Amino acid sequence: MGKYYMKYGIGIAIVLIVYFLITKLIGWHQYPVLSALNGVIIGAGIFYAVRSYKRDSESFDYQDGFQLGLFTGGLATLIFAAFMAIYIFQIDTQFAEAVLDSWNLNFNKGSFILIISLVIMGFATSFVLTLAFMQLLKDSWNPKH
Repeated sequence: MGKYYMKYGIGIAIVLIVYFLITKLIGWHQYPVLSALNGVIIGAGIFYAVRSYKRDSESFDYQDGFQLGLFTGGLATLIFAAFMAIYIFQIDTQFAEAVLDSWNLNFNKGSFILIISLVIMGFATSFVLTLAFMQLLKDSWNPKH
C-alpha cells in the first residue's frame, strides 16, 4: 500500500505546486477563492489512488482503502505545506500579508497562521473526500441473485 500513497501523494503535491505557480504567473495567486480547486485536485488524486489499489489487490478492505486515502491526502498536504512555507518565508514575504489582509482580521497577523490553515484544510479535505469515495468504492454487502 505504501507505493500507492507515495506515488499518488507526491503526484498530488506536484500538481498543487504547479497550479499555484500557474496562478502566480497569471497574478491570481492572492485570491483565496481559487484554492477551492485544490480540493478537486486532492479529491481526484485520492480517488485514483484508492481505485488503483482496489484493482491491483486481491482483497480490498474498507479500512485499507480508508487508510490509503488518508495517507495519500496527508502526504500531499504536508509536501504542499512545506513548499508554501518556503515560498512564504523565503521567496515572497509579502504574499501572506496580502492574503491575510483579504480576510479582514483585527489582530496581529503572522504568516504562520496561513500555513496552519493550509494544513488543517488539507487534512479535513482528505478526510471528508476519503469518506465519500470509500462509499463509492467499497464492496457491497448486498447478495447477488
